[in-house]
Amino acid sequence: MKIICSQSDLKNNLAFVSRAVPSRPEPQVLGNVLLVADETNQKITMTGFDGSLGIRASFSGEVISEGTVALPAKLFNDIVSRLPEMDITLDCGDREDDEPNLVATLSAASSKLQINGMDSTEFPELPTVASSHTLELPIALLLEGLKSCLFAASTELAKQVLTGIHLSGSSQTDLADAFLEFAATDSHRLSVVRAFLAGADDDLAVAPDTINNLVGMAVTIPARALRELEKMVGDAQHTVRMRYDDNQIIFESGERVLNTSRLTGAYPPYERLIPESFTRQITCDRKQLLSSLELVSVLAQKNNIVKFSLDSESEELTLSVDTPDVGNAKQSLPAEIIGGDIDIAFNIKYLADGIKAISSPEIKIQLNEWNQPVIFTPLSGLQVTYLVMPVQIRN
Repeated sequence: MKIICSQSDLKNNLAFVSRAVPSRPEPQVLGNVLLVADETNQKITMTGFDGSLGIRASFSGEVISEGTVALPAKLFNDIVSRLPEMDITLDCGDREDDEPNLVATLSAASSKLQINGMDSTEFPELPTVASSHTLELPIALLLEGLKSCLFAASTELAKQVLTGIHLSGSSQTDLADAFLEFAATDSHRLSVVRAFLAGADDDLAVAPDTINNLVGMAVTIPARALRELEKMVGDAQHTVRMRYDDNQIIFESGERVLNTSRLTGAYPPYERLIPESFTRQITCDRKQLLSSLELVSVLAQKNNIVKFSLDSESEELTLSVDTPDVGNAKQSLPAEIIGGDIDIAFNIKYLADGIKAISSPEIKIQLNEWNQPVIFTPLSGLQVTYLVMPVQIRN
């Protein structure tokens, strides 16, 4: 195999696929990236795979002779990132009978480096999707949905199904009611994003076939894979194709492909967690609330708890933090308050994550008692429901 390509193309695509390479590969071949050179199409394809997550990227180059080789990902990255920004030649001859490894030679200007590779036949094939479940999702819609809920997925492997994002579709094909819903919870908080597809802007428009295929859809996708998908489609245009069956999900955007295993097990019925009615409601400026929270949180160095105090008569919301041996802080801001006064406390991180993920200028907070779920929603934009469980105030 012999190819010539630009250093930037090789570096950028290599860095991207290497995100799927495990730090402790088992078997050893998974510590490599697979290179495939296609002489007919003058394409170079690279693949990284950890057994569950696979990333593949293709780009154009001069393929003098085609072939395949598996090269150690970290070493390959370290070399390519340090080569000058010019054309690079990668030459990998056939392995001799008395040689234990394939040898790849990288040349650029006066530089010449050789690294040992592995036989590409040892590198496993990425899984395929057997069924024809296909969605063409607007990238803008996908990114908005992920931004508003990825942070709420659990990181505890013991609750594996909660380490994913649950995607579900509407129950009927009527465009007026069609939606795509994203949900994530770690059992302390819940974020649900429902994107209605009727009357959507051009960058959120969905094809009729996709609306039909959304009916009854329910898949749970590892959050880690979706974070990589965010990077994959961040600078892409229009749509990303999603294909799935009972075991695998494949996302395709341009010359990049991401494979991931589906998470098994029933996702919890999160709709039941959201109260049907509320006795109190607060409406305030989102940025002002966030800046107040960030200010008082400086003194919440030990317990990480902030208290909200509602004063309906003066229409004022007061945030306070009291940390023994450190100090205390109070910050008040104007707010429209409906219902009686109350003190209620939250984990600061959970609160800040949700407020940052909401993009509207104003935010609505709905609650009942100090020990019951609290709902944060935007007053414009996507329909986002962010639920946080309060914490007990210890006097």
